[in-house]
Amino acid sequence: MPPPSPDRGGWVLSGANKISTLYGNTSGLRKSTIQALEKIYRRKVPQNILITQELGKLIASLSHELQRQIGIIISREGTITHVILGDPHSVYIPSLEDYRLGRSALRRLRFIHTHLKDEPLSNEDLADLSLLRFDMIAAITLKDNLPYKIHTAHLMPADSAKKQVIYSEDFYRYELDFKEFIESLESEMGRSIVLDRKPTTEIAILVGADLKSRHDIEDSIAELYELANASGIEVIDTVIQRLREINPRYVMGEGKLGEIIILAMEKGATMLIFDKELSPSQSKAISEKTELKVIDRSQLILDIFARRAHSRDGKVQVELAQLKYMLPRLTGKGTAMSRLMGGIGGRGPGEMKLEVDRRRIRNRITALEKELHQLTLARKQRKTKRIDRGMPIVSIIGYTNAGKSTLLNALTKSSVFVEDKMFATLDTASRRLRFPRDKEAIITDTVGFIRDLPADLMAAFKATLEELEDAHLLIHLVDISNPRYEQQMTSVSNILSELGLQNKQTLLVFNKADKIDEETRNNMSLIQDSLIISAKDTSTLMPLIAEIHRKLWEEGIKIT
Repeated sequence: MPPPSPDRGGWVLSGANKISTLYGNTSGLRKSTIQALEKIYRRKVPQNILITQELGKLIASLSHELQRQIGIIISREGTITHVILGDPHSVYIPSLEDYRLGRSALRRLRFIHTHLKDEPLSNEDLADLSLLRFDMIAAITLKDNLPYKIHTAHLMPADSAKKQVIYSEDFYRYELDFKEFIESLESEMGRSIVLDRKPTTEIAILVGADLKSRHDIEDSIAELYELANASGIEVIDTVIQRLREINPRYVMGEGKLGEIIILAMEKGATMLIFDKELSPSQSKAISEKTELKVIDRSQLILDIFARRAHSRDGKVQVELAQLKYMLPRLTGKGTAMSRLMGGIGGRGPGEMKLEVDRRRIRNRITALEKELHQLTLARKQRKTKRIDRGMPIVSIIGYTNAGKSTLLNALTKSSVFVEDKMFATLDTASRRLRFPRDKEAIITDTVGFIRDLPADLMAAFKATLEELEDAHLLIHLVDISNPRYEQQMTSVSNILSELGLQNKQTLLVFNKADKIDEETRNNMSLIQDSLIISAKDTSTLMPLIAEIHRKLWEEGIKIT
C-alpha cells in the first residue's frame, strides 16, 4: 500500500484501467471493500437530483459495514469528484484546490456524507458549509443498514436574515429540483453583492489584530484604508480585535479567523489585508485556511511602491525589497529538496522547483545589490558636481501625501507628478529654486515617510534617502488637516533618527492651511520656528521662500 498523499490526505489506488483516489485512512480494509469504494466514482448523478436513492443506499450500506462515516463530493455536473472515508464521528474534507471559488458565490460542489446514528448536521458540518461554500451539505442517517433521514443545509445571500437554512426529511420522500434551486440561489447571492465593480478590482476586508496595550489600532487601520485606496483596492469592511496575546500561528484565535473568512465570503471579498506584519509561518497558516488572498501591511506598501516607481533607482530598490520580503515566504508542496543521492545510477533530476526558485531569487538579489551600488556611485558623482558649483541643497521631507510634490511645483513652477494618494511620488525629483540677487539652490522632493515601513523597503531606500545627508536644509512638511498629524510628525522624526539625521538643520512647515478653520490656523502660527502655508496658494509661499533664503545665506550655513 503506498503512503498517503501529503497534500490531499488520501490513498491513490490502482484500478484495472485507471487510477482512483480514496481520501482518508483505508488502512486494514479488505480488497473487496476498497474496490466497492472505488466503484462509487463510476456513478453519475443527474443534475436535477441531490443524490439518487441507489447511491444513498450504497454509501449507507458501506458506512454501516465499516462503522465509519463515508462522504462524497459531487460536482454540479453530477460527477463524483471525491470519495472520503472518515471515522465513526466525522469526515475530514481534503484540499479542494482543483475546485477553487474564484469570484463565484458558491463552489459548484455538494458534500454528502453519512451519520451512523440519527443525528442532525453538526456544528462542524455547518462550519464546513460556510467556509468551503458548498452548494449544499447533507447528512444521511442510518437505520437497519439503510438510509433513514436526510438532513440538508445551504447558504443564504449575505443580506438575508438567516445565513444558513437547515431541513430534515425522510430520505425516501426528499424531492428537490437541485439544478433549478441552486441556480436560482446563486443568482440571488450574486444580486446581493455590489454589481458595479470592475472584474479586475480587488475587494478587501481589513483586519486589525493586536495587543490591547496598543492604543492606536484605529488610527493604523484608517491609514491602512488609505493605503488600500492608493493601491486601487475596494475596502468593504473592517474588523478590529484587541488581543491579550498574539497567536503565533493565526495572529488571532482560529475561531475568530474563521468568522472573518466567512464574513469575507458572504460579502464577496477577494482578499484579507492584515494591518500587522505577518511572519512567514503566520502567512502560510492563514492562507491554508482560505482561498482568499492574504497579505499584510508590508506587502501592500511594497505593491504601491512597485506600481509607482519609474526611475531606475526606484525600480531597483523596490524589486530588491520585494525579493527580500518574498524569499523567506516562498513555499511549495514539497519541502524535502536539495539533490538525490549522487554517483552512477543515483543521479536524480537535480534541484526541485522550489529550491530552484530560491536560488534564482538569491542570484537576482545579488545582481540588484551590485546595480544599486553602481547607482549610488553615480549619485555621488552628481553630488560632487553640485558641490563644485557651490549650490546649496534643500530637501522636502514629510509623511506620505503631505503635499511635497505640490510644494516643489509651486516653488519652482515645474510639473512633477501630483496625486492625492499615498506614495504618489517615489522617485526623487530635483529642481532649481531661484532667489533674488541671482542666488540659486537645488530643491529636492523625496519619497514620503510612513510608520512601520517594511524593514526590507527601508533598507533598500536608504540608498536614496542617504541623499538627505547632502542637504543643507530639510523642510519638514506636515499635513495639518490630517487628524493624525502629530503621530505622523513623530514617525518622520523617528526615521530621521534611524538615518542619523536628527541634528540636521530643519524647517517645520505646516501645509494645507486651506483645509482647516481660521482658529486652528491662528493657533498653529504661534508654534515657534514654524510656518503655515497652502502649497496650492502661492500667496502663502513668500514667507517660506524668505525663511529658506535667510537660513541658507544669512545664518551662514556652510555650503560644502
